[in-house]
Amino acid sequence: MLVGGQGTRLRPLTMSAPKPMLPVAGVPVTAHMLARARDAGIDRVVLATSYRAEVFEQYFGDGSAHGLRLEYVTETEPMGTGGAIRNVAERLCGDPDEPVVIFNGDILSGLDIEALVSRHTETDAAVTLHLTKVVDPRAFGVVPTDDAGRVTAFLEKTPDPPTNLINAGCYVFRRSVIDAIPVGRPVSVERETFPGLLATGTPVFGYPDSTYWLDLGTPAAFVQGSRDLVTGRMVSSALPGPIGDCLVLEGAVVAPDAKISGGATVGAGARVGAGAAVDGAVLFDGAVIEAGASVRDSVIGRAAVVGAGVVLDGVVVGDGAVVEAGNELRAGARVFPGARLAAGAVRFSSDRT
Repeated sequence: MLVGGQGTRLRPLTMSAPKPMLPVAGVPVTAHMLARARDAGIDRVVLATSYRAEVFEQYFGDGSAHGLRLEYVTETEPMGTGGAIRNVAERLCGDPDEPVVIFNGDILSGLDIEALVSRHTETDAAVTLHLTKVVDPRAFGVVPTDDAGRVTAFLEKTPDPPTNLINAGCYVFRRSVIDAIPVGRPVSVERETFPGLLATGTPVFGYPDSTYWLDLGTPAAFVQGSRDLVTGRMVSSALPGPIGDCLVLEGAVVAPDAKISGGATVGAGARVGAGAAVDGAVLFDGAVIEAGASVRDSVIGRAAVVGAGVVLDGVVVGDGAVVEAGNELRAGARVFPGARLAAGAVRFSSDRT
C-alpha cells in the first residue's frame, strides 16, 4: 500500500499528519483501506511510507489488532510511484508469477478486490488496473482499452481524453514486473512502467468498475468521503460506530439542543455547545464548537476552537487554531495551526489565514 504522499492540497491538515493518516469518519483513511484488504482475504500488507513515516507504525503496530500482518518500508527520498513499489520488493512473498495487489492509500473505494484479482488471473495479465469513470477525466490518467479490455495507451492528464475511464489507483502486478522496475532512481508507473509494458506487447488489462470511488486529495473531497462513510454510501467495516446521520465518538460532549446532521463526525473528546449546528463537517478529536456556532462542510482540526456564533462553510481550521466569536468564513478559507482570528476580524473570506 502506497502511503508516502505529503498531501499538500490538504494543508494545513497535513502539516501535522500525512494524508493517509487523517481521520475520515473517525479513523485514518489507511484503516478503511486496510479493512477492505482484510475483508477480501488479504492477510499481509506492506506499507510503503515516507512523510511522517513513524505515525503509521505508532497507530497500526504489527497489524494484529486489525486482523493483518503489517510491515513497513520507508522511502528516504521521493522515488515516484514505481520507485515506491520497487522499494518494497524484498518484503514480498511468492513466486515471480504470483499476483501482488497495490493500493494508493488516499483513495476511498468500494472495489471488489477479489474480482480484480480474478480478472488478472483469468487474462494472464502482467498488470491489471482498476478503472473508474469520471465526469471530467482531464485531471486524471486516462486509460483507453480495446473490446477485450486490454489497455491500449496511458494518457496522463490529456486535454482531449478519448475516454472517461481513468486509472483508479489500485493495481494487480505480476511479481516479476515489480522486480523489473529500475532501482535507485525515481520511476513513475504511469509515465514509464505501464507505457514500457505496452511498447513490448506485454499484456496489461483494465478492470472497469462502477462502485464508489473518491480521491480524497482536496478538503471538499475529504469532507465528502467522511460524510459518505458515516451515512453508509461508502461501506467500511472500520467505521467506529453504526451508520446514520452523524457519528459521535467516545468522550465527545454534545449539548442537548445542538444539531449534528448531514453525516457529520464529532471526534473523541470534542465539544459542541448549546444551539450550535454541525452539518456534514468533520471535527477532529478535542475540537470545540461553542454556543450558537454554525459549521457546515468544514474540517476542524485537533483541539481547535470555533467561537460562539461563528459561521463556517467549506472551511479548514488547523490543529489548535482559534476562530473567535463573530467571524464568518466561506468556502476556500483555511486557518493554519495555532493561528488566532480575533473576534469579528473576517467575514466572507476565501483567503488563507
